This record gives sequence, C-alpha cells and structure tokens, in this order.
Amino acid sequence: MGKITAAITGIQGWVPEDVLTNKDFEKMVDTTEEWIMTRTGIKERHIQKGEGKATSDMAVEAVKGLLKKTNTKPEEVELLICATVTPDMIHPATANIISDKVGIKNAFSFDMNAACSGFLFALVTASKFIETGGYKKIIVVGADKMSSITDYTDRTTCVLFGDAAGAVMLEPSTEGFGILDSSTHADGSGRIYLHQKAGGSLKPASHETVDAHEHFIYQEGQAVFKFAVTRMADVAAEIMERNHLTSDDIAYLVPHQANMRIIDATARRMGINKDKVMINIEKYGNTTNATIPMCLYEWEDKLKKGDNLILAAFGGGFTWGSIYLKWAYDAK
Repeated sequence: MGKITAAITGIQGWVPEDVLTNKDFEKMVDTTEEWIMTRTGIKERHIQKGEGKATSDMAVEAVKGLLKKTNTKPEEVELLICATVTPDMIHPATANIISDKVGIKNAFSFDMNAACSGFLFALVTASKFIETGGYKKIIVVGADKMSSITDYTDRTTCVLFGDAAGAVMLEPSTEGFGILDSSTHADGSGRIYLHQKAGGSLKPASHETVDAHEHFIYQEGQAVFKFAVTRMADVAAEIMERNHLTSDDIAYLVPHQANMRIIDATARRMGINKDKVMINIEKYGNTTNATIPMCLYEWEDKLKKGDNLILAAFGGGFTWGSIYLKWAYDAK
C-alpha cells in the first residue's frame, strides 16, 4: 500500500442572501465605488442578517450540503474542525455547535483561530489525522460572520469584509492525491497591525470598550499590505520550488481573497497567468476563513482529477502559509 495522504473528496459553500454593494457604502461612509474597486477589487459582499443568526448557522448549511453531496451520514464523520475568528461564543467551540446542529455524534470537534490563514492551517492539521491511518472522514469548515466585528463607520475597513462558509471532506488516498506538501508560519509581533482590541482576557468587555468601538477589526492597512504581499508570494513560490513545480505544472493558484493587489503580486511571483488564478473577491469580499473553500466550491466543475493546486493565505497574527494539493476527483 502506498503512503496515506489526505484528499479532498467533496466541497460545499454557502453565502447569505442579503448583499451589500459599493453603492450602498457610498450612502454610509465617505467613499466611492471607484475608490473601493481600485483599492480592493470588491464590488459586493454577502451579509448575514436576522436575529439569532451566527457563524454556526452558515457553517451548518455548508456541512449539510457537503454530507448530501458526498453521500455521507453524520455518524460516519470522525472529526470536525472549524476555522473561524467569529465564533458563536467564546466557548464552547463553534465546531461543537455545528456538530450538534447537523447530528454529528461520533466525532470530536474543535475550533482553530489563525485569522485569514485558519482554513489552510486547519487543512494541514486535519491531514495529519488522516495520515496516521486512524481517521477516514474529516470535515474542515471555514466560516466567518465578519459583519459581526466590522465597524460600519470606519471607511478604511468596512468595505473589505463579507460573510460566508465553506466545508470540505477529507478522506485517505493511497494513489498520490490530496495534500502533498505544506509550509505554515506565524510571527506574533505582527499582532499590533491587525487585531481586535477588546473582548479577550487582556481587555474584557466594558461600557468603555463598547463606546470606543474596540470590539471591531483594527487594521493598519499599509503595514498589513506590505507584509501580506511579501509573505504570501514567497511561501507560494517556496512550495513550488520545493516540489520542482513550474507554472506550467500548476492548474490553479487558490489564494486567500483579501485584496486584488495581493493576489496579483502572488501570481506574478509564481509566474502564473491570471486565467489560472481563482478569483471571486469581487462578489464576496474578504470572508476570512471562507475565501479558499468558496473558491474551490465555485471552481469545482472546472477541476480535473490530478490537477495541481497551490493554496496560499495570509492573516492577522501574522500567519501565512501554502499547500500543494493534487485534486482527487472529476466533478460529477
């Protein structure tokens, strides 16, 4: 028997119905549609509305669709990891809530927080459980209700984020498909440039923190952009070089959808043409942990068994990483 690798055998995405356009933002803050498009590449983003609706509710829709698509019973799932920065609650884990809502009873589950790199980190983590030979079916979810931590009076950040969820099924392969290599990194000194000021043990919630808008995303855009362009591009190129891959060998680059300029820089560093880059930022904005699975979901019909994919992400923390993935199936 060949080496066991973790292959994606199914993918499902989900977004809320309500849409917030750039024209809507022109009525909310001092900005223009042209400024937003030039700086970010975003035209619109989906927003989850409704009382009592949380990150888990979006994730549940993605997981239900995934179970149906892969003909998997909830009780067959052995592990569920949810990558998120907007958990339903501080505790319990949103992964526990998702499992309960979809009837997954025979699995353990936990959350992973690596900001926008979380889904990629969760894939790497889940792959290790598969590679031991002890796990057969693992679901990895990337889901965020970014509207819950977005300050819609801050013109520099409010236009960036949207809400979505994506889920993949991981199963063992002995035919050389799935996650073949990865490179993951973190530099905690970058936290000063991108974080949420209040709500944790360092600065618990109070009237003062709420009044000061400290429960929202804080970002120093120029510093984050500089780090993201360099780190995401370098780590993707590193994975290619380490596996002796040229741009001709790559079917698609699957980048985190944070900013078109960062995506373009990564593609250039890898020598990959734009037609081989998965891009949907214009429709969804930055959905944080859902961006990469949403890309895979939307491109699923174009993917062929054996396609070489490079996944790349950068997030607050700072965190960044890349995965070399060989696609395991032809879309039905």
